[in-house]
Amino acid sequence: MAGIRYLKIASIVSVLCAMVLTSHAQTFTTIATFDGKDGNGPWHGPLVQGTDGNLYGTTINGGASLGCYEAGCGTFFRLTPDGTLTSLHSFCLKSGCIDGEMPYVGVIQTGETSFYGVTAFGGLGNCPSFDDSCGTVFKITTGGVLTILHRFNGTDGAGPEAMLVRGPNGNFYGTTVFGGTACTEAGCGTVFEMTRDGTLTTLHSFDSMHGEHPNGLIHAPDGNFYGTTSDGGAGSGGTVFKMTPGGPVSTLYNFCSKNDCADGKFPGGSLVQSTDGNFYGTTQHGGNSVCSLGCGTVFKVTRNGTLMTLHTFDGSDGAYPNIGLVLATDGNLYGTTLYGGTGCAPYGCGTIFKITATGTLTTLHKFDNSDGSGPGSPLLQATNGTFYGTTEYGMNNSGTVFSLSVGLGPFVKTQPTFGKVGAKIVILGSNLRGATGVSFNGTPAPYKVLSDTVITTTVPIGATTGAIQITTPDGNLLSNLPFEVIR
Repeated sequence: MAGIRYLKIASIVSVLCAMVLTSHAQTFTTIATFDGKDGNGPWHGPLVQGTDGNLYGTTINGGASLGCYEAGCGTFFRLTPDGTLTSLHSFCLKSGCIDGEMPYVGVIQTGETSFYGVTAFGGLGNCPSFDDSCGTVFKITTGGVLTILHRFNGTDGAGPEAMLVRGPNGNFYGTTVFGGTACTEAGCGTVFEMTRDGTLTTLHSFDSMHGEHPNGLIHAPDGNFYGTTSDGGAGSGGTVFKMTPGGPVSTLYNFCSKNDCADGKFPGGSLVQSTDGNFYGTTQHGGNSVCSLGCGTVFKVTRNGTLMTLHTFDGSDGAYPNIGLVLATDGNLYGTTLYGGTGCAPYGCGTIFKITATGTLTTLHKFDNSDGSGPGSPLLQATNGTFYGTTEYGMNNSGTVFSLSVGLGPFVKTQPTFGKVGAKIVILGSNLRGATGVSFNGTPAPYKVLSDTVITTTVPIGATTGAIQITTPDGNLLSNLPFEVIR
């Protein structure tokens, strides 16, 4: 029951111990360690900051269920600011795993008290696409009450392994690694749209020529969705694609089109769009021949498909960046590599890095087993300015949660990051209780302070696309991304 990413990258088993490392202006801290019962393997899913100020996430194994090769079928967990880890739900507790199993990626919150996510397997019965159930889309509350919104059947997709994204129409968009009506017997994957009540529409089935096994999507200000496939395409190394809201997909770039895959091979994770309008991402392999199949790359691609390789990893600075990047408030991109670095011979335990838009890469942290191994999830920059992430392995070989502070200041973020005039917007932050003003790119807006971490507002008449500003007794806080006002 391994997903496509497990087929590409071999795992390293390590034993970890919590520790704190301080270097110059940055501080690395192991916050929590999983023990299997509360989860095992918080691998591909980024943490999410909830409206209550806690962090939430998923693990692909562990929990109360003893299915899934006796390793448990995954959990949904909460982590408080003081490091208290609580498993809120164990998957595959019902007969036949009809509640889903193995949530490969994290969840999203839409400004409510509920989260939305996917499981790669489970659901109902055998999946025609492969020897297991096809996976689910679920809704879950902060108390762990789970509702299944959709069970995939193979034809409409199988094996969702990417986070959902919310479109301007309020619906969710996502991808499945397998299934669909084209390509191989198992299917090459799909893109789908789903309403909040669970009505699902398959928008696209991938074929081999246009890519196989899609990663996650992002919604861009031009109204289109962009993403990558981890296989297929004209160069058999994956693709970058664009999809209109109605579903037509066009290929923007085919990886492994250069000799020895100097442009990269097998992109992993979602793209991120920077303020320059370009997209940034990573490939798991290619770039050079130092590692088997290449150590991987960081790339930039324009909206018309012009690609530039910004950095090629060589093992010492990381290897196999199997997941996407995050755009931080300093304008730089931050990410992790699953392997590489100088610890954990022969492959390395992984790294955390920063890279500028022009390709200057700085290795911020090299894992060495004592502080974690295998950081295979995207980083989260919380509103206190600190980065949070997970490692696949840790004490008891079950994984850890860590933080990395590099001296960036606090900010606010919105749910969602776009909306029409009059739309309700939730603003997340910290120390917000004394706020005295909210504005959208300079236009004042009505607001209500609900707690120290949440403000609600509506998009005011006359608002234009730009930063949201919150006035507090400690100074002004700006949103990490421009808020897009939809006309």
